[in-house]
Amino acid sequence: MSFENLPLLLILALAVVGNNSSVAIAASALLLLKLLGLTNWLGTVETHGLTTGVIILTAAVLAPLASGKIDLAGLGNTFKSPAGVIAVITGLAVAWVAGRGVGYMQASPEIVTALMVGTLIGVCFFKGLAVGPLIAGGMVALIVGLFHLK
Repeated sequence: MSFENLPLLLILALAVVGNNSSVAIAASALLLLKLLGLTNWLGTVETHGLTTGVIILTAAVLAPLASGKIDLAGLGNTFKSPAGVIAVITGLAVAWVAGRGVGYMQASPEIVTALMVGTLIGVCFFKGLAVGPLIAGGMVALIVGLFHLK
């Protein structure tokens, strides 16, 4: 009996229990590719999926600006407020941490499953939100590097 699909099945089960449709859809799509013998597409997803996802996420975040829901004056006022300054600093820090996560997860791809399981447990049992695997990966990379762990 082969257990090669077990990690994806575990992630799928946790996503269903945690009512996380995006992770469930992703795990299902990858399982489907494997089961249909389309494993050559897995490399394409791995290579281009992250960039494509970031582009779509960035477009979604910028959509209110493009649609006119946020005007230039309102945007300028935001940068003058304490919350706006904190948001810029936080955004910078999170982007830097996420950048560390990409490299770490590429060097240690096995950590991705553990990150997803931890994220899904947080969603299922702690009313968390499944966002930021790259940030989580970056945090792992920082902690592992700081304490020289492996």
